[in-house]
Amino acid sequence: MKTVTLIKGDGIGPEVVDSAVRVLSAAGAEFEWEERYAGVAAVERGEDVLPESTLESFRRTRVMLKGPLTTPIGKGFRSVNVALRKEFDLFANVRPSKSLVPGGRYEGVDLIVVRENTEGLYAGIEHYVDRRKNYAESITIVSREASERVIDYAFDLAAARPRRRLTLVHKANILKYTSGLFLEVGREMAARRTDIEFDDRIIDAMAMQLILDPRRFDVIVTTNMFGDILSDLCAGLVGGLGLAPASNIGLDAAMFEAVHGSAPDIAGKGVANPGAVIQAAALLCAHVGEAEAGRRVQQAVERVIVRGDVRTPDLGGKATTAEFTDAVVREIS
Repeated sequence: MKTVTLIKGDGIGPEVVDSAVRVLSAAGAEFEWEERYAGVAAVERGEDVLPESTLESFRRTRVMLKGPLTTPIGKGFRSVNVALRKEFDLFANVRPSKSLVPGGRYEGVDLIVVRENTEGLYAGIEHYVDRRKNYAESITIVSREASERVIDYAFDLAAARPRRRLTLVHKANILKYTSGLFLEVGREMAARRTDIEFDDRIIDAMAMQLILDPRRFDVIVTTNMFGDILSDLCAGLVGGLGLAPASNIGLDAAMFEAVHGSAPDIAGKGVANPGAVIQAAALLCAHVGEAEAGRRVQQAVERVIVRGDVRTPDLGGKATTAEFTDAVVREIS
């Protein structure tokens, strides 16, 4: 039985993570959950924002299912999510977006954004330039090594998909050294990976082209901030963040989560969509050798969404979190 570190998070986190755990059990996935705390939930318990007990658990299990954690805006502690990615060198943030809602904005979208997860502006190198705090400076970091490994991962991911296409997104026309290096590495690797159709796009043009016709794209690889923005955009194309899972992949560790935040405004109301965390749990299954259970979970979520009689408010329905979870469990049984 595989042991998995479990962080339920805060806000709607405990509700949606409990749903995911229940669905995995119904699918026959055998896990021993080692619950730990981080973020607001840890602070409320009198612990550090990222307790050593949580880090020790993840160091031992090497796999985590994590609920959303609140990150203060403009003050307070830095993102726990970013800290975990950096601490365990989870270099590839992988966010699939697939059309599930009939009658939605687009049909036939099936793409993946691969985001470099450890560098860029999110490396957190910033400071005030003057004592009066009138000027702030942030430094972006892009290295050849980190660029090579995430682009290589994206090439391999594209090779496993039917369309075998990879698009690299950058801003090398303006950021000639940082984005320029990322693009240079991608083009060098593309010259060797002739099995994959490769092209590149400037970030602003890419955002427009995704809105015009997202179906033309397959796997997208980009730097940290651009990937954060584009993956939320892609979630909006297929029904919203309530259906957007994410994997954070390292060489010997992986963390699975929803893309969305903790949504404290609806916490405790029983209306949160657990679909993203349930799909993240399906990705976890595939990662640890429970592929059949993961497939059953993913297909059950898709059938419930497509059928349309049980949808949470974010998808235009009236179902509660529990009712949506019940429907997914019935599809599995």
